[in-house]
Amino acid sequence: MDIQSNMLKLADGNQIPQEGFGLYKVTDRVTMRNSIQAAYQNGYRLFDTAQLYGNEKEVGQAFKDLDISRENIFVTTKVSEANQGYQRTINSVKESLKELQMDYIDLLLVHWPIQRAFFDTWQAFEELKKEGLTKSIGVSNFQIIHLQYLATQANEMPVVNQIELHPRLTQKPMLKYDQEHQIVTQAWSPLGRGAMLNIPELESIAKQHNKSTAQVILRWHLQNGVSFIPKSIHPKRIKQNADIYDFKLSADEMKQIDDLNQFFRTGREPELTYENNHQY
Repeated sequence: MDIQSNMLKLADGNQIPQEGFGLYKVTDRVTMRNSIQAAYQNGYRLFDTAQLYGNEKEVGQAFKDLDISRENIFVTTKVSEANQGYQRTINSVKESLKELQMDYIDLLLVHWPIQRAFFDTWQAFEELKKEGLTKSIGVSNFQIIHLQYLATQANEMPVVNQIELHPRLTQKPMLKYDQEHQIVTQAWSPLGRGAMLNIPELESIAKQHNKSTAQVILRWHLQNGVSFIPKSIHPKRIKQNADIYDFKLSADEMKQIDDLNQFFRTGREPELTYENNHQY
């Protein structure tokens, strides 16, 4: 198994690479091109962007400049809070496709749950999938209560739930719920925005395997069966993050990492975003 061949099956029958490449905060065209080139050369095939990142145009242009075939990549984008609502969602996704210079998106996500347009947005997602403008539909930053609420009206449930997930925020109840409902959990900020890299317990495990702490954390995600999207603009780290398929963590090491949980978030609290209708 390697990064390119390692796939997870979605409930709708499609497949998603287990490890992908995050494009958050990458906005410069040259940096985008170089980062995507390094990622693609090292086997990454899933590329994750969002309307909120303001870089869909640069993402699409990078694939065109690098002459990367659309069939060889899996592209995710997300609908921002401002663009939620039935017609707004449809219009914004069509605009995203123009920016990306693509005919379809592989995975379309609701970026954050918001009260104002909770069901209307999902109805638009179901319609966009029927129209073939996205192959799969999912959510981001949804908690159990949001998924339970969505199930009261949805015709089709999300196949992916992208959440903040790292050793200081292990989200075990959420992972269990997603698994029981055939939803693939995907970790954003899988390395905790760098805040996890100097934890002594992780450094000790890394030393045992002659790996970096980042590689140990990503291997933990891999063995937990979740999808994950590390982000870097440095070629050496991009390569290193893909090099996690030649070692295995023991059950004891997995538990040691699980036990690092402190319910620590680097991002927003989903329930407050839901109540305020935007990231506060």
